[in-house]
Amino acid sequence: MRIDELFAAGPTHSFEFFPPKSDAESVVLERTLNELEPLHPSFISVTYRGGRESRQRTFDLVTRIQREGRLTAMAHLICVGHTRAEIRDILKNYLDAGVENVMALGGDIPDDPALVASEFTHAIDLVELARETGEFSIGVAAHPQGHPRSKDLATDRYYLAKKLELADFAVTQFFFEFEEWSRLVDELGALGVEKPVLPGIMPVTTLTGIERMTAMGARVPESLANRLRAANERGGASAVRGEGIRAAVELSQQLLDAKAPGLHFYTLNRSTATREIHRSLFGV
Repeated sequence: MRIDELFAAGPTHSFEFFPPKSDAESVVLERTLNELEPLHPSFISVTYRGGRESRQRTFDLVTRIQREGRLTAMAHLICVGHTRAEIRDILKNYLDAGVENVMALGGDIPDDPALVASEFTHAIDLVELARETGEFSIGVAAHPQGHPRSKDLATDRYYLAKKLELADFAVTQFFFEFEEWSRLVDELGALGVEKPVLPGIMPVTTLTGIERMTAMGARVPESLANRLRAANERGGASAVRGEGIRAAVELSQQLLDAKAPGLHFYTLNRSTATREIHRSLFGV
């Protein structure tokens, strides 16, 4: 199904994966998919880091999932390193394979200088091309704390609103306080945009994760960091993990109570933490 139609039918729950780079990673991902499929996700999302090899891995995984008919899949696309003709061909190939959900992203600047050249300036250019190419349901990224490359929060919200005027929905970077999502939605509403903003969830389950999350563009609030440190003093690594799961459950429940359009879980291709959170929220 189209993801915009899924939102219209009620709250969704979805999972995000990255395509495997090796046979060993393929085994792990296949096991994770099998473990999460009984939770009946509304859709799954497959990332793409750039480069021809990564692009093909994403395409192969998304189209295989779609062909098997087990799950609804959304494919990530990025601007960096692509010509308009290349992206148009990719989009047409997805349409031919029956994939009608795409995530239009700017993309991180790759380490390989040969991959930087692009005929796109911003993600909105990719949204426009997808609209021209076919009847896609199009998602874009939203950053509750602001995109790392944004000049300031007001500028970030302005350009996000422009993207959402053309796209169907947004999926947020993971975050850790309910107010971050509610403020984002309110600020978009003040700009006249009321498209669904799907909150992204990823628990912090280790103390080293505090710094890692911040480096990935989602600062961990001091209140949560203190909870995790206190758990470590009580019971070590296992206690930290349990506290991080509880915090994610609390955040998820706040979002559901506030009528968020759903929950989007960043799995890192593992199912255990996601299944624990899902079970606490939904009993399965």
